[in-house]
Amino acid sequence: MNRRRFLVTSAATSTLCALHGNAYSRLVESQQAAVPKEELSPTLREKLRRDPLRPQFHLLPKANWMNDPCAPQFFRGHYHMFLQYNPGAAVWGDMHWAHAISPDLIHWKHMPLALSPTLGFYDAYGCWTGSVLPGGEAASILYTGVTKSSVELETIRGKGLREVQCLATSMDPDLRTWKKLDKPVLDGPPPGLKVTGFRDPCPWKDGDTWYLGLGSGFHEVGGAVLLYRSPDGRNWTYLHPLAKGSNPADTGEMWECPDFFPLKDKYVLLYSAKRKVHWEVGTFDRRELVFHSETRGLLDHGSYYAAKSMVDAKGRRILWGWVEETRSPAECEVAGWAGAMALPRVLTLGTDNELRMEVLPELQSLRSNVQTLQKAHNSGTVGAALTRMPIQNRAGEIVCTFKAGESAFGLELRAGGQAAPLFAMKYDGAKDKPSVTIDDKTLPLSPDRDGISTLNLWMDGSVIESFFDNKEAITARCYAPSSGNLHLTWTGDTNALESVSVSGVKLISNDRLTS
Repeated sequence: MNRRRFLVTSAATSTLCALHGNAYSRLVESQQAAVPKEELSPTLREKLRRDPLRPQFHLLPKANWMNDPCAPQFFRGHYHMFLQYNPGAAVWGDMHWAHAISPDLIHWKHMPLALSPTLGFYDAYGCWTGSVLPGGEAASILYTGVTKSSVELETIRGKGLREVQCLATSMDPDLRTWKKLDKPVLDGPPPGLKVTGFRDPCPWKDGDTWYLGLGSGFHEVGGAVLLYRSPDGRNWTYLHPLAKGSNPADTGEMWECPDFFPLKDKYVLLYSAKRKVHWEVGTFDRRELVFHSETRGLLDHGSYYAAKSMVDAKGRRILWGWVEETRSPAECEVAGWAGAMALPRVLTLGTDNELRMEVLPELQSLRSNVQTLQKAHNSGTVGAALTRMPIQNRAGEIVCTFKAGESAFGLELRAGGQAAPLFAMKYDGAKDKPSVTIDDKTLPLSPDRDGISTLNLWMDGSVIESFFDNKEAITARCYAPSSGNLHLTWTGDTNALESVSVSGVKLISNDRLTS
């Protein structure tokens, strides 16, 4: 169960009741009665430490449920990541903001909870997703607070919940404590505007003026990002949609988690809809204050959602995203944890005005025991070499270069004794617009001038993030058990294989608790 399914499924509330034994409102209020305990019991700690499916170099909380990244930022020499978090269970509900700090975007230390719902306040039913409010002397964030509402005022149809936009500030050098403004900066949508949601603020500053995009949409019309303007970051005036869809069948009628930023000489709009993150590149008309899309696509073809970006200390645009679970809520509760943060990706713009990405290059510092196979035409030689290049502890990186031609081929990652591969890439020999398939997804290739494509694959427990030609990505969850080492297998035309490199990846934690 996650927020999106809760909002669109009529049976979601009863499902939460079955999971926790209370109506949603009673669940929230009971958990607010006491400060959540952040220390793990010895039994749970040991269970998580021994779970081979739990990632070892991805950021995630010590336990329980996580989802959207919130307000990532570089502040006073450190990186801060906040994320949606349920401190009481490994399923969605009772949204807080967890907090982690890092010197390098790789190694993380958990901090105390940053935001918690306040009983009787405008965020009593959850502190939902938000972003950094730029400018000013103090660190400030805007986030969506959720409160109980009458049908007339609800922003989530049929749920009796109203979303408002809230401001919190921190004067701490390490952003440990936050002070909430005593009232929302936006207490609901513009009067008379019928929307399909009102959440996930995305602010930016241009000169002395602040702007704010809000995830929203219009019933049977399409998703939208509502645009506001402010002279001080607190008093906002609604203008019009910054961008909107024209066909709900394409990208739904609600756009969540918008992100809007300049990149090179263009602007990029990200939004999450229909369980995928969509990107659009175009221009921002500063006179009319509207975004004109020129190119578009999917940011990731797999279990990846709620993307949020930041600028790092080197001026690079860094993208974060939530790696969703594909197992059931009951399985997550048994495991004691759910969700992970995807690896940080560096965004750039190609000459074709299409978005490109690569995993943060600094993560290569975690490589260990690198083994490489150069081009070999004999299948026996390739097979024997790959056998000597195992991935241990379900933690490794694979870099494979290949040339797509007229013959079919594939790459598989297998565990000993398992009939089905944990990962399989297939190429069918098509000449026009070459592409590969991963599970049931088709990913187009963008080879270099020599016709060579590159696969970068990172495996970490149950998470597999794959990138093709720094342009197409697919994030998968793999819960199939494995014992011993994992090995690669090349099938089909060996002449297409240029090289394979396999690296171990050093852990960022000694106990799988990312701390």
